[in-house]
Amino acid sequence: METLTLDELDRGLLHALHVDGRAPFRRIAEVLGVSDQTVARRYHRLRADDGVRVVGRTRARMLGEVDWLTRVRCVPDAAGAIAEALARRPETSWVSLLSGGGEIICNTRSPARPDREELLLGKLPRTPQVLSVSAHYLLRTFVGGTSAWSGRTSALSAAQVARLRDGAADGPWAGPAAAAPVTSVPPAPVPAASVPAGRPAAVVLDGLDRGLLAALAVDGRTPLAELASRTGGSEATVRRRLAAMTRSGLLHFDVDVQPRLLGFEVEAFCWLTVHPGRLTAVAQAVADHPEVGFAAATTGPTNLAAGLVCRDIEAFYDYLTDRLGGLEGVVTLESAPVVRSVKRAGLLIR
Repeated sequence: METLTLDELDRGLLHALHVDGRAPFRRIAEVLGVSDQTVARRYHRLRADDGVRVVGRTRARMLGEVDWLTRVRCVPDAAGAIAEALARRPETSWVSLLSGGGEIICNTRSPARPDREELLLGKLPRTPQVLSVSAHYLLRTFVGGTSAWSGRTSALSAAQVARLRDGAADGPWAGPAAAAPVTSVPPAPVPAASVPAGRPAAVVLDGLDRGLLAALAVDGRTPLAELASRTGGSEATVRRRLAAMTRSGLLHFDVDVQPRLLGFEVEAFCWLTVHPGRLTAVAQAVADHPEVGFAAATTGPTNLAAGLVCRDIEAFYDYLTDRLGGLEGVVTLESAPVVRSVKRAGLLIR
């Protein structure tokens, strides 16, 4: 992929897309003070080779599903092939190879009450090259989903964010997707709080709904006319269905961006063991760190997992020792650099 250098306008566009992933280029251009054509050209440049994508995401619990964070240790020579096999599975949203030559980490979804053992708990351990599988629930997400990494949400002023939101309130995308929490001031994940802890109401989807969600998971900016053509519904019906799904909280739009485009050369994963009485406080503190692109409380021997993005190795070291190491309540910490992303936001990386 061509090496890109992002300027202030590019970063403003990324921030605007997080505020409203389906905002018309016209409305974004008005907020950024440039022409429609300039915004469209910049977006398509960033979109090339999947460097940046707007994707539609769903809330697992509303679909009767749960998210798992899974570590797979395998024979080093087989790690690449196993990671690619996992990435081809529709239930995996992202898959990464870690340093050490034989470890994979991935996120997958399954029914909350499966009738039988699912892929990662049943089939993988019977693969000869797999040495161990450790799969744990994501109990609560503190960074990720509607709470975004500040690497892409620190370019616009509060007034610009308000203008984007006001515009969204007048259109068909009003609701949770348009009002996703955003801040104009670093640091990071926005805000330093978790996804609501209440139990969301379950939903029942029909074929049209599932078709829309499948298309938006690949490209959240797919035009209404194309969505209607793919699903067999009218544009008016598609508009109503998407508005209903966003208002209910089932659907939101996220921006997937390669961290290196923003100047972050080191990606890593870490697992923390935190004193249970301090777990929420530590998780919220971690969520405020600009180096954290993902953070969630999990089941298992460690109870907090985080995905890190750092400028370089020195910054990675400083973060581990000065920021994470200084948090009260952290008992143990394990980290591993990501050496290759095999799947991101539901898309295979070639």
